[in-house]
Amino acid sequence: MESAGAESASLPLHPALVPLSHLLGRWRGEGEGGFPTINSFRYGEELLFSHSGKPVIAYSQKTWKLPSGEPMHAESGYWRPKPDGSLEVVLAQSTGIVEVQKGSYDAANKIVTLQSELVGNASKVKEITRNFKVVDGELSYVVQMATTMTSLQPHLKALLRKI
Repeated sequence: MESAGAESASLPLHPALVPLSHLLGRWRGEGEGGFPTINSFRYGEELLFSHSGKPVIAYSQKTWKLPSGEPMHAESGYWRPKPDGSLEVVLAQSTGIVEVQKGSYDAANKIVTLQSELVGNASKVKEITRNFKVVDGELSYVVQMATTMTSLQPHLKALLRKI
């Protein structure tokens, strides 16, 4: 996985990535989380969407506690857009959980919607959805989660700006 969006910028963009090219680069901001079984919390976050010239986007994410800066969660993986507007995503989380997600993208409205097909190595997490949207240069997302004890519930939301 590449360490900076600048490296991707020098490579030709694969035509399959054009509909999601607005995501490419480094995004940074703050979010808040909660769940019926945990206390609410705030966090800082950085996302990196990069490419290697192939029809896949490399994705990495890291979060930290506010205001201490202590590391929290991290995940990385790959997004594979398809010409029909569908999207395949694989992610590995620092907690040991892996996700296989399928979804769709609306390039005109800059919206990505993902739904887990598999949540592996998770004793309690049964389902995860992710919805991303870019409006006026800001990337927002909402993550929902279902566990063995809860139905699908809001878990995380954040607002990030490209840096």
